[in-house]
Amino acid sequence: MDEVYQIEMLNIDKHFGGVHALKNIDFRVGKGTIHALVGENGAGKSTLMKVLSGAVQKDNGIIKISGKEENINSPHEGKKCGISTIYQEFMLAPHLTVAENIFIDKLTQGGKFIKWKNLRDKAHEILKRLGFDNIDPNVRVSELPVAYQQIVEISKNLMNDNTKVLVLDEPTAVLTFSEIEKLFELVRRLKDEGVSIIYISHRLDEVFELCDKITVMKDGAVVQTVDADQIDKQALISSMVGRELSTLFPKRNAKIGEVVMEVSHLTSGPMVQDVSFAVRKGEVLGFSGLVGAGRTETMRAIFGAEKMEAGSIVLSGKKKTFKNPKQAVHSKLGLLPEDRKQQGVILSQSIRINTTMSSLKKIEQFPGWISDAKDKKKAGEILEQLQTKYDSLEDPVSSLSGGNQQKVSLAKWLAADCECIILDEPTRGVDVGAKVEIYKNINDLAAQGIAVIIISSEMEEIIGMCDRVIVMRQGKIVGELEKEEITENNLIHFAMGG
Repeated sequence: MDEVYQIEMLNIDKHFGGVHALKNIDFRVGKGTIHALVGENGAGKSTLMKVLSGAVQKDNGIIKISGKEENINSPHEGKKCGISTIYQEFMLAPHLTVAENIFIDKLTQGGKFIKWKNLRDKAHEILKRLGFDNIDPNVRVSELPVAYQQIVEISKNLMNDNTKVLVLDEPTAVLTFSEIEKLFELVRRLKDEGVSIIYISHRLDEVFELCDKITVMKDGAVVQTVDADQIDKQALISSMVGRELSTLFPKRNAKIGEVVMEVSHLTSGPMVQDVSFAVRKGEVLGFSGLVGAGRTETMRAIFGAEKMEAGSIVLSGKKKTFKNPKQAVHSKLGLLPEDRKQQGVILSQSIRINTTMSSLKKIEQFPGWISDAKDKKKAGEILEQLQTKYDSLEDPVSSLSGGNQQKVSLAKWLAADCECIILDEPTRGVDVGAKVEIYKNINDLAAQGIAVIIISSEMEEIIGMCDRVIVMRQGKIVGELEKEEITENNLIHFAMGG
């Protein structure tokens, strides 16, 4: 008797205009298994899952759920078939509370009126089950850190009592190690209950730790499907990118020079308390810690995006107080923000405008007038350097995949003449091949004498890239590690209050 799969997608084909996005895909997921779907940005992973959920209509092919053929023509029909999808970009109402978002499809609970106390109590129960009972159900989602918004998104999707398949698209991109462990516990619990998990991630260590099977996609086609214990990391990377990657973190021989920026006794709200540090010319300085440690808030206060209540900043020998980001940019300080869509790019504007908006002086024909030729040339060179996939420089950034949007956000600062650049989660949602390119670009910046600050929730990235690491906890610096001291144990020790 043939095995009955929880999900069978057979000969799935999809075109977007002249782009052949999915090429006769066969994809099967067993009941109660965790199945990884990996590949470079633009490989077709998210498109395939949108077809499964009903958000995108296939051109050809068959979808079977538990052996029964289904026509899924909308996300509503997908949910009725038991498909719950958590996309990389959240589908939340930021002006509503946590409880309201979790129960947004069931607010009246079958009656005409909303029972607010019941709503809040049930939301608290769900968050407690996930291991996040510290999230207040009464808080507006817009007031939460990005990591906690992710937990609200997961909680909302678990409200579908009929869930047979849970699709997680880069679920840990904004989580740190302690939050990731809680998420993994939940995923394994759902697996034991018979739910099938489709896990899309660029973090290959997580794939090997969590998943039973791995399907590799490239250029809209399936390359292979293997048991996770039948392939190693290097072979998987080669399968994904079509070439050997001798090392994920390229060697760097930048000479570290004099201090470029010194921050003394910085205070900004409850999340930044008496923070002092310095970063030097040619140095890559890492900031590590748990979600809510104050890393992002510290950098936003330095950059003028948050009010600096006390302290001082000396940049290139001159004392500075930035009242807004514009002043920081004019002083040759750059910030790649954590929240790409809201702060990193202007989605409705072209790829070209987004790439060169922070370096307009370089592309002036004469004061006040931009040279179109210089503009296009500069944007094209930087985007090619990052191996960004796009059709036209005039396409809106919203037309790009999440990973390529991140590259445009980074390109903006590579094009600028910064003396110090702050990168908040620079490889979030970026595939392994693109990560190597970004790491090379960071090394190039350091080699040019630029001071680089990296905030990252990936310990492997912090260990592999940084010359020195500062660890924060509850708004304060709790540890500083030199290169030879940067280990996973030391990072966890300080972050957890050791």
